[in-house]
Amino acid sequence: MIYTLASSVLAVLTFICLIPVVIFAVECISGSWSRGKRPATELQIRPPVAVLIPAHNEALGIAATLNSIRSQIRRGDRIVVVADNCDDETAEIARCEGAEVVERSDALKRGKGYALAAGIDYLRQAPPAIVVFVDADCQIAQGTLDALAANVLTFARPAQALNLQIAPPQAGFGLAIAEFAFRIKNHVRPLGLARLGLPCLMTGTGMALPWPLLERVDLATGHQVEDMKFGLDLACSGHAPRFCEEAMVTSFFPHSAEATETQRERWEGGHLAMMGYALRAFASPGVLRDVRYLCLLLDVLVPPLTLLGTAVVSMVFVSVVGALLGIGMLPLAIASATFLLFLFAVAASWVAFGTTVLPPASLLQVPRYVMSKVAKYPKMLLSGSDAGWVRTDRSGPR
Repeated sequence: MIYTLASSVLAVLTFICLIPVVIFAVECISGSWSRGKRPATELQIRPPVAVLIPAHNEALGIAATLNSIRSQIRRGDRIVVVADNCDDETAEIARCEGAEVVERSDALKRGKGYALAAGIDYLRQAPPAIVVFVDADCQIAQGTLDALAANVLTFARPAQALNLQIAPPQAGFGLAIAEFAFRIKNHVRPLGLARLGLPCLMTGTGMALPWPLLERVDLATGHQVEDMKFGLDLACSGHAPRFCEEAMVTSFFPHSAEATETQRERWEGGHLAMMGYALRAFASPGVLRDVRYLCLLLDVLVPPLTLLGTAVVSMVFVSVVGALLGIGMLPLAIASATFLLFLFAVAASWVAFGTTVLPPASLLQVPRYVMSKVAKYPKMLLSGSDAGWVRTDRSGPR
């Protein structure tokens, strides 16, 4: 009786672990499969675009960001920088670079969401057709503004650019792993969803929305992963974002290990909190009738890559122990299939997009790196979400 109960419990646990792996694998395999690029939608004449840049103490990098945007500006376009609670020269530098500047100071309502809301309030004086959000530490690739505007106008939906974070030159193996994981999250998986005709989540920068939609959304929040929640809210209201691979926004990982770890803990801790939000959302009436919203909720339920891999390996280990104790072979069969599916999805993503980031010779270092990060997750789960600006230190050379 006890063995039967233990076998049933273990089988349920392995099946629960299988669900996010199946979602992850479907996205990765679809995104990695070589099908050629879709023809880009082009506009010879496009309506005015406003580029909105929230900035908190970004004096070191704001000029480079504005330079990458300025070359793509057409007649009628605007660049608006919201200098939010800054105590450096961010506002002065932005003005010298030709941007319109909104200075905001509020010790209680701090955070990127509040800065974006202030920028939208400013734009209401002369609303543009489309607003593109770009972080103050990013560069945009040539043609990005036109591609995003064409996507928004063609499909009448918000658009999300390809958002990549790149390891600085001579960075260590840990940042190479982080860059590969970031590419899976922000390139392979959204591309897979797009190929399946499904929406994607917002990633915080490189987001484009039509003005009428911005009039109805509430950006003034201090949520730790406001971009992820923003994408869910848009999908819930019938405006699910669409992935635009033709547009690209890039930034560098921080140079210091401490800044990198702080950034990673903030992102992944926020993601874990959003997983709880997504689970609660399944209790909402009508959620199963909206396929796009349902798909994004399922996408949120896929944990960060390191945690997902750790869970998969742990279930295999526990199932092996259970089989040796005579509990049963079903949990081991499910756990083994889950492990193979996860491994295949990661391998497909690596072959398609990761060989330049992680050369084959470096793969032997992966298990040791993963184990060094596993101990961080209990702290993330217990720490909760921090509101307000948590600026990443990028004071090192670029």
